[in-house]
Amino acid sequence: VNVGILGGTFDPVHLGHLSIADAAMAQAALERVLFIPARHPRLKHAEPSASVDQRLEMVRLAIEDHPRYQVCDIEAHRPGPTYTVDTLVELSAKLGPAINLYFILGIDVLRQLDRWKDPEQVLGLCMLLVMDRPGEGDFNWDGFYERVPWAKGRVQVVTAPMVDISATKLRRQAAAGEMLTGQVPDAVAKYICKQRPYLKDWEERTES
Repeated sequence: VNVGILGGTFDPVHLGHLSIADAAMAQAALERVLFIPARHPRLKHAEPSASVDQRLEMVRLAIEDHPRYQVCDIEAHRPGPTYTVDTLVELSAKLGPAINLYFILGIDVLRQLDRWKDPEQVLGLCMLLVMDRPGEGDFNWDGFYERVPWAKGRVQVVTAPMVDISATKLRRQAAAGEMLTGQVPDAVAKYICKQRPYLKDWEERTES
């Protein structure tokens, strides 16, 4: 059974995330996709604006009509920085040897693979599903495999649509009280409108 893993801050989750999951599901014969909100990703310096519980709830709302998508809180309350290898070890033990894990990521993240914690162990625990989106430019695969030869045979490229949605822009719009309809699932737009998880972003901007 092939299971996809889509991690991120999801601050907030938006239609671009769902399009990535859809492409991975269709092209890699995935049985399901786990959405895993990170408490604080190691390679991102800024703290997420919404709390981890708010981000978990937004993901739940975003995927409620997708029975093969699931939210997983394995990283949500883990102390310290989030490392992919720790998540994969925990998931592998929990799901068992009959499950094949596919870690979904973008070209920009793949470029940093050698900066990950225990990257060779990561590639022993999962396949990488790399999103190839229009407009991202050519990727130097020969140079990549020269730098990380142990990744050969562990990377599958998936063609994904380019969805031009910026989480940073969404937070600014939400902080200003604008509706995010058409950029996030309707249930998420309503949640943000009601709960105002990005209100403090607006307050900080107006005070500065």
